[in-house]
Amino acid sequence: MANSIDLFKKYIANLDEVYKFQSVTSILDGNPDLMKEGANANEFLIPKMSVSGLGNYDRNTGYPTGDVSLEYETKKADYDRGKKFSVDDMDNVETVGVSFGMLASTFLRTKVAPEIDAYRFATYAKKAGIKKTGALASGEDVLNALQEVTVEMDNAEVPLEGRILFMTSQHITAIQRLDTIKSKEILGRFSQVVMVPSTRFYTAIELGEDGYTKASEGKDINFMVITIGSNIQFPKHVVPKIIDPQLNQNADAWVFAFRSYGICELYDNKTKAVAVHAQV
Repeated sequence: MANSIDLFKKYIANLDEVYKFQSVTSILDGNPDLMKEGANANEFLIPKMSVSGLGNYDRNTGYPTGDVSLEYETKKADYDRGKKFSVDDMDNVETVGVSFGMLASTFLRTKVAPEIDAYRFATYAKKAGIKKTGALASGEDVLNALQEVTVEMDNAEVPLEGRILFMTSQHITAIQRLDTIKSKEILGRFSQVVMVPSTRFYTAIELGEDGYTKASEGKDINFMVITIGSNIQFPKHVVPKIIDPQLNQNADAWVFAFRSYGICELYDNKTKAVAVHAQV
């Protein structure tokens, strides 16, 4: 079984690439070099640095000594989902490997990535420090709403660099149709504009046994602005179980158990770096 398991697990690295390509929120993932996995499978060690402030410079003694500390805080995954699939036994291991590769990539592209995006947007919408609502019937309405949010973020001293604008295709198109200096200037305030499918863009969702749905209290999101560095976001995709057909007591099939877990939240002192504008 060792060779069989090695063959299947080689696809795991490819799954991360599929996720990054299909998930519109993967751009917000934290630096994996700064994140450590905790003692348990659903735990992350998040680095937190603190530094002391400025002091008075003395011409005789020079610079005052500062303090800096780097500690790792243990946080549990707030998203933990999985699914088990059965694939009928094939003539050889290579064929099963190809079948699993297609199954896993399709599942990640059509089910996992959309759900992860929807979960993150709903989570960030709930914790955003700037919340607006209203119907945006025209391109001008969209620009005015963006301008209002931008001014509030500026006044909160949110850095200009790293502001990512997530918006539906409908509203991006409405702005593009204007094709004015004003629209270009406002959009130019953002590091990147990312189009989000409306089916992933809700203020609240419900997770079920067959994916996710918009929650009854959920509203459609018009756009969100998320500043890189304001959030904690780390995903993990694993296939913890691969069962050989000879060991499968229920069917003559391979069993692949897929699990996706992760964490997404905002730093307490950076909530103003995230803004959400939703329908009434």
